[in-house]
Amino acid sequence: MTMDATLSGHLQELRRGTVVVASLTVLREPGYGYSLLETLSAAGFEVEANTLYPLLRRLEAQGLLTSEWNTDEARPRKFYRTTAEGDAIATSLREEWARLDKAITDLDRTTGSAK
Repeated sequence: MTMDATLSGHLQELRRGTVVVASLTVLREPGYGYSLLETLSAAGFEVEANTLYPLLRRLEAQGLLTSEWNTDEARPRKFYRTTAEGDAIATSLREEWARLDKAITDLDRTTGSAK
């Protein structure tokens, strides 16, 4: 396996969890899938529709999102919103992310690798 393929695989693993946190954070305000894709993309999260929509369904099944159909427009859209439990999970995940970031930074400093 090449270095590029190895790095690509690790980056994919790292991004997978960040998309969950980002989605729960963005969907504190109601939004539909395509607008979420655009928002995440603009913020630098690379995620494809065929990855995002199953994630939204999984988060809804876990009780972290709720959804409802808006049929007021010509094309019905399913809007998602973070539940109170989803918001609590997102807050905990962001706190853990900050803790891990600090731990990595501290390791970097103690091993003399800081640049």
